[in-house]
Amino acid sequence: MTPERTLREAHPTERAVGIDHYVSDADGIGGRLRESPEDFRVRELEAFDAEPLDVETGSYPELVVRATLRDWDTNDFARRLSDALGISRERVSWAGTKDKRAVTTQLFTVRGVDADALPEIRGAEVEALGRAGRSLSFGDLAGNAFEIRVADAVDEAPERVAETVRDLRAFTGGAADSAAGEGDVPIDATVGVPNYFGQQRFGSRRPVTHVVGLAVAREDPREAVRLYAGNSAETEPDDTRAARDRVDAAFGVAEDSGAGGDGSGVGDGPAADGTGDGDWAACLDAIPGKLRFERSMVHRLADRGVDPAAPPDDEDWWHALEAVPSNLQRLFVNAAQSYLFNRIVSERLRRGLPFDRPVAGDVACFADGDAPDELYAPDTDRLQRVDADRVDVVARHCERGRAFVTAPLVGTETELGEGEPGEIEREVLADAGVEPGDFALPGEFDSAGTRRAILLRTDLDASFADGDPRFAFALPSGSYATVLLREFTKRGPLDL
Repeated sequence: MTPERTLREAHPTERAVGIDHYVSDADGIGGRLRESPEDFRVRELEAFDAEPLDVETGSYPELVVRATLRDWDTNDFARRLSDALGISRERVSWAGTKDKRAVTTQLFTVRGVDADALPEIRGAEVEALGRAGRSLSFGDLAGNAFEIRVADAVDEAPERVAETVRDLRAFTGGAADSAAGEGDVPIDATVGVPNYFGQQRFGSRRPVTHVVGLAVAREDPREAVRLYAGNSAETEPDDTRAARDRVDAAFGVAEDSGAGGDGSGVGDGPAADGTGDGDWAACLDAIPGKLRFERSMVHRLADRGVDPAAPPDDEDWWHALEAVPSNLQRLFVNAAQSYLFNRIVSERLRRGLPFDRPVAGDVACFADGDAPDELYAPDTDRLQRVDADRVDVVARHCERGRAFVTAPLVGTETELGEGEPGEIEREVLADAGVEPGDFALPGEFDSAGTRRAILLRTDLDASFADGDPRFAFALPSGSYATVLLREFTKRGPLDL
């Protein structure tokens, strides 16, 4: 077994979602992101071609537009655009959802609309590019290019950025002392970090989706409902906490017993013991309207008069859990898979196993040959087991950016690794009380699983032209800019 490493510990809120350490031991630059929307610029890198605007609309019903949005949530903009056009929101599609506090450039398709009908919308520059025979979907997003300013960083930021870059360059297998810059000299280097799922995957202020998903995988929908509707967080408003405490009481969990000591303010705490009062009507009186999904769950419990002592896998509990939209049902399970992935990656880091090359027992994937040139993008549909005889060959592919080591997003069809990587995967699953077959679940909860690259690699440009650090880089779809930036700021996830 590989000796364990001494690493800088992550923020408590990050540890609650499986992110245990930093790669770089350099001190952070502090600072704040998104002081203004212009401080966080995102440009989509799509794999989507448009025909000219004058093609026949019968074969190409989708108008393809590029929108640059300032301070717009993607869903809100789509709703505003459809309202202005007088069409159903379902006729507006996009490849990736972006945060509001940013300037974002991305494609949309609008079905059955002419270019001259596009409205003027505050905070949006909308340009018609052409037409397409189908709408955009998530698979069309190859990645994102970022330009990010960190405001109010410490005076020592240039030196600390350079130190961090040296560490992250070494993590990719590059020379730690090259291309890192000195002082306020611009930095241009290939760097890497563990390809963690960022905090927003689990809920920034109430990271609970993964514990709900784990309860689902354990076929305990009663506890999944309780963890979502109850299980208050210290970061929530008083009325929300009181409502969740009332739900816990209905299930038979003592007030505040679910809050964890990991800094997140949320825990998977004691499970419901079935001795609660089951007064769902009182719960509905306590739950504010803003918690509409929680209200929907409890409404179903009230309608059926469900006994809190009913068996954990009783059909009534599944009925209540399925009150939330199908995309949220999938998110619960996806978040559980993401949490397990983070834990596997953290344990690999702690043991000192490499991320930039395989060891015997790993499962590798090849690079996506169709990805834009800016990206180091894996293709996890092309997997290969790495036995002892192939370690050196696959390592050379990884060094050239042609292959990536992976870890599982566990599902029914997931094949675990062998050797020490497989040992880590099995230990993490056993500790969580799940195994691949547990993801054979009803309806939207079912998941076949896949694998994900463990190294997030990018070509980083850092500069200090106006005194504040500025970072430019591109990441493949599904990876998080904050996972890279946390290594530089060393601040908690709510500050990113």
